[in-house]
Amino acid sequence: MLIGVPKEIKIHENRVGLTPASVRELVVHGHQVIMEKNAGLAIDLNDDRYQTAGAGIVDTAEEIYSRAELIVKVKELQPAEFQYLRAGQILFTYLHLAPDPTQAERLLDSGCIAIAYETVTDKYGGLPLLAPMSEVAGRMSIQAGAHALEMDQGGRGMLLGGVSGVPSAKVVVIGGGVVGTNAARVAMGMEAHVTVLDKSIHRLQQLDLQYGSRINTVFSTVDAIEEHVSMADLAIGAVLVPGAATPRLVGRELIKKMNRGSVLVDVAIDQGGCFATSRPTTLADPMYLLDDVVHYCVANMPGAVARTSTFALNNVTLPFVLSIADKGSRKALIDDLHLRDGLNVYQGQLTHPAVAHDLNILYVNPLELLR
Repeated sequence: MLIGVPKEIKIHENRVGLTPASVRELVVHGHQVIMEKNAGLAIDLNDDRYQTAGAGIVDTAEEIYSRAELIVKVKELQPAEFQYLRAGQILFTYLHLAPDPTQAERLLDSGCIAIAYETVTDKYGGLPLLAPMSEVAGRMSIQAGAHALEMDQGGRGMLLGGVSGVPSAKVVVIGGGVVGTNAARVAMGMEAHVTVLDKSIHRLQQLDLQYGSRINTVFSTVDAIEEHVSMADLAIGAVLVPGAATPRLVGRELIKKMNRGSVLVDVAIDQGGCFATSRPTTLADPMYLLDDVVHYCVANMPGAVARTSTFALNNVTLPFVLSIADKGSRKALIDDLHLRDGLNVYQGQLTHPAVAHDLNILYVNPLELLR
């Protein structure tokens, strides 16, 4: 199979779909790989390294899309890329379609086969292609929040861990999954006062057993969210409903009750965000002040540490890329339930139930299309 990797064009996005090591694996399996010129240059993966691994280098994204059977990316298609898609072409990347009806419409119209990293599952009920980026984003959320709390950013002027004789900042993490756990770990490491809210008693028990008195675990209810967010110096939105738009758990009236200069970091913004006042921002302009609260809502947080993120992502995506390339998309999707869970669009049909529900588009069972 001919696999193409275009350079990412989202603002300040320097991750790349395949590393040279991944390219070599694909070439050893008998496949061809073409890379857009300088696709990995920003993270010190230059074209020479890709050529040594066996890839061809082409000058434009247009050529990548016109030749490749399988497109491997990191971020969702940008408007300038929609024109290049063609019927039957396989697109493997993060999509986040639920809050993005325009992209969904263009994918459906193109007749392509679009598989979303974020909805691929595993036998444990997890999201293995989302997990490494969730680890990165969770850890970065505390870095970003600590910076946003500084006076120059409009924050309260607080140090997360405090100092002798001065209390540490109150960090509230909404959601105890991969993002929330990693956020809590870093916040505890910085000696903040950390509270995690989640609806799963089992998950709260796990966190309590793991971290003991270093963390406060609270069952998530409307009352609990109001109580803890209103007093938070830093609140992290770490809620995920696979494939679906994120519920808005924190309303504007509650945000207005927060202390002046408090900070919200909405890691769920890719799926619409869980704070009522959230809107997507970029790494070029990551923060804004609303209702005297600093909002950090970058939709591609792991892009700020693009080298780490690229290698972490390739560790989990490569087996699926190999499967698609070795078997072809149809057989790979039939054989693997977990890859099939990642199928969002198949030749003009919407094939993920949560995405279809949020976009109010007819859902079609992918098995009916693959037979």
